[in-house]
Amino acid sequence: MSGCEARRIRLILEYDGTNYSGWQRQINAPSVQQTLEETLQRLLGVPVTVTGSSRTDAGVHALGQNVHFDTTSRIPGDKFAFALNTMLPDDIRVRASMDVAPDFHARFSATGKVYRYAIQNTRHAPAIDRLTHAHVPLPLDVERMHAAAQAMVGRHDFAAFAAAGSVAKDTRRTIYRVQAARQGERVYLLVHGDGFLYNMVRILAGTLIAIGNGKLAPDAIARAIESGDRLDLGMTAPARGLTLLRVFYGDDAEAAGYFA
Repeated sequence: MSGCEARRIRLILEYDGTNYSGWQRQINAPSVQQTLEETLQRLLGVPVTVTGSSRTDAGVHALGQNVHFDTTSRIPGDKFAFALNTMLPDDIRVRASMDVAPDFHARFSATGKVYRYAIQNTRHAPAIDRLTHAHVPLPLDVERMHAAAQAMVGRHDFAAFAAAGSVAKDTRRTIYRVQAARQGERVYLLVHGDGFLYNMVRILAGTLIAIGNGKLAPDAIARAIESGDRLDLGMTAPARGLTLLRVFYGDDAEAAGYFA
């Protein structure tokens, strides 16, 4: 593997975040990043650092996490997925792998992201979907939730949606589309934006749940954007309901296929 020019490889990852402390490497807890880096080191024989598009929290899932790393390996770009999937644990999978330009950056080249928050809206908690759906036993008025969520659309200062511990210096973000929709006993929230603050989607989900069951007024989101006060919003929804669906790059920022 030595003597070859360095290349940049992009991976698209799917993972169940239940058993991990989140994407980012931690000192005393297993993370997705650590697991992937250790697997790449076993595959390539040298230490590898990977950069992710999103720092998903503990318990959060992904269908479209993107990462990049540099290597001098001769393994063809599209073969990394096959090789890594024979070595990774069952709850992490590489959906695709490819060579990319040297200036591609999984985080800074991203033009948008779509997150989904999944809710099981039944009297009793689910068994099969307990790790990927939040449980809300009270009936939810999804039309009320959807209407309230439209206050998010546009470019706003979302300081009220930043959880304690957020280090973002600029809390302005652009939200392109938000949808709340019911599919039988399940309610799904979809959010497409150019970026998100720490816990922003989970705070939105918790607020919409409170609006949907009548504990918050329909204008709570609009008022919080105006005030910048976290106390105007609902509780932070559980991590298990959240999934990073896709990260967009360049001209592929069309997210309409995720929305009804």
